[in-house]
Amino acid sequence: MEVFIVSEARAQAAASTTPRSRWASLAVLSSGLLMTIIDGNIVTVAMPAIQSDLGFSAPGLAWVVNAYLIAFGGLLLLAGRLGDLIGRKRMFVWGLAVFTAASVLCGVATDQGLLIAARAVQGVGGAMTSAVVLSMLVALFPEPREQAKAIAVFSAVGAAGGALGTFLGGALTETLSWHWIFLINLPIGAAALVAALRILANDRGTGLAEGADYPGAALVTGALMLTVYTIVSSAGHGAPATLVLAALSLVLYAAFAVRQARTARPLLRLRVFRSRTLTGANAVQIMMIAGMYGFQYIGALYFQRVLGYGELKTGFAFLPAPIAIGVLMLGLSAKVIGRFGPYRALLAGLVLITAGLALLGRLPTEGSYAVDVLPPMLLLGAGFAAAMPAVTGLAMSGARPEDAGLASGLFNTTQMVGGALGLSLLTTLAASRTEGLLADGERTLAATADGYRFAFWVATGIAAAGFALAATLLRPERGTAAASAKGEQREPTMV
Repeated sequence: MEVFIVSEARAQAAASTTPRSRWASLAVLSSGLLMTIIDGNIVTVAMPAIQSDLGFSAPGLAWVVNAYLIAFGGLLLLAGRLGDLIGRKRMFVWGLAVFTAASVLCGVATDQGLLIAARAVQGVGGAMTSAVVLSMLVALFPEPREQAKAIAVFSAVGAAGGALGTFLGGALTETLSWHWIFLINLPIGAAALVAALRILANDRGTGLAEGADYPGAALVTGALMLTVYTIVSSAGHGAPATLVLAALSLVLYAAFAVRQARTARPLLRLRVFRSRTLTGANAVQIMMIAGMYGFQYIGALYFQRVLGYGELKTGFAFLPAPIAIGVLMLGLSAKVIGRFGPYRALLAGLVLITAGLALLGRLPTEGSYAVDVLPPMLLLGAGFAAAMPAVTGLAMSGARPEDAGLASGLFNTTQMVGGALGLSLLTTLAASRTEGLLADGERTLAATADGYRFAFWVATGIAAAGFALAATLLRPERGTAAASAKGEQREPTMV
């Protein structure tokens, strides 16, 4: 058995930069993340306007979201590995360029086919950018306490981007048009691209000669894309078709695992899953993100279809969540993790998330925003502010330095799968519940609200399961418990 600590190469990379340049680099990386996260959510509020303008059917409209999710989720792992080979800065910069160009195509789209195709290309650029960000951050901040602060900032930006996307989607759609939810990425992307070229330190990958297992890449990319497609399209397929697609996904994963075990230069070194910390953190993240993503989407529907809010008012209604997340992450998260350790911070955060979702499961048909919505929203914000930096640090601590890009891609992949799972499962259950009540003669408004309450109760169960999984799999070993309580992040033991 050997214990992996911060590598000499990682320490040298940090030593070659000043504290100011490291934090400037973090700002650049966060801006790239912010743009991709905003874009993943900005479409939600604008969907009715897009449907009306381009004449989408209800099933067709879903592909404005699905095309992005499938490309993004399917390519993250491959992009992370290629970043290790060709250099992570190069992958990040190329991803920004692809994402920004595709955003312009989305903004000028005048027909359904072009918009869906451009959204898929956006997903490719988003995967290239996001897959390497965490590995670059960990290399910049090898010291545990500084790294906890950097991850808190990074996580706050990502969390704020989700709700900010909903706000901007409503504001831009109502004041200008839906085209601007994409065109706004042009100045942001151009500025981020220039800053990345000037500020981020150059790095050398191990070289393509080291090998990217292209047959393995084809298998895992196909498996991931099919997994995301199965999740996001399950509402439109019957159970038999969904089971067939799920079975085919499992076959591709099995073929990929066999390939990785036998090839000399695997794309995914299966040894990374020997780390209980890395594997457990990714599994917990899937459940946590599924519940939070469900809140964001179902919450927007509740505001518009039950409370009667417009797009702009819906955007404003979500603002307390990112404000709470940003304030708590930047002010307290790193201190909490430093004082009590990431394990305890994660458990506390999951308790708050579960409680917030449970309160949302009691939303009345004629609810009050201040009384019924705001308190659980703040609980969710506080819980996410505690849990997300903790689970991020735990996941990245389980990888060797040479596997950091791969671990970053894997972490982002499970995040995307969790979001797709939450979106598909909770919206399908809410719609099914509402349709059943309408068939029984219930009023439309009451049936709609009850469907959303049911979805929130399911999300509560998912979050509670995430807590149980975290408590079981991520409990520090006796030898590291004291260090964890003091906030000292040791690298986990790998067999």
